[in-house]
Amino acid sequence: MMGRRRQKMSEQDKFDRIARLTGTIAQLETYLPFFESQGIETPDGCWIARYQVRQGQTIYYYYKRQAVFPIFEQKNAQSLSKYQHLGKAGTQAHVDAVMGVFRRTIVTELRKTIDSLKGCLVDLAFDGEQESK
Repeated sequence: MMGRRRQKMSEQDKFDRIARLTGTIAQLETYLPFFESQGIETPDGCWIARYQVRQGQTIYYYYKRQAVFPIFEQKNAQSLSKYQHLGKAGTQAHVDAVMGVFRRTIVTELRKTIDSLKGCLVDLAFDGEQESK
């Protein structure tokens, strides 16, 4: 009698854990379209960098989007650059670029988390097979 009760509890526990995982995955998947629809994501391998320019005694700070490889079109449109000038802090180009990095980070982490939880589901699904062998 005790073995059957334990088996029922184990099956119920497994069912509860599967339901918890699938519910969490579904919830996270609802966030993806929202962030993806908010604007352009900055490509992987890009970040925002601050640099300074000195003119006499005055120091100015500017921002640029920087990439590992040349991906940004030059103004002359004949070559690519690893740098894209964004201007001073708070310009529309600067804020758009910062938000693009933010969106990329959020979407990347959401996808990694969803994939990780899906892997947990696979582990859980095959957990019973390991016990019976």
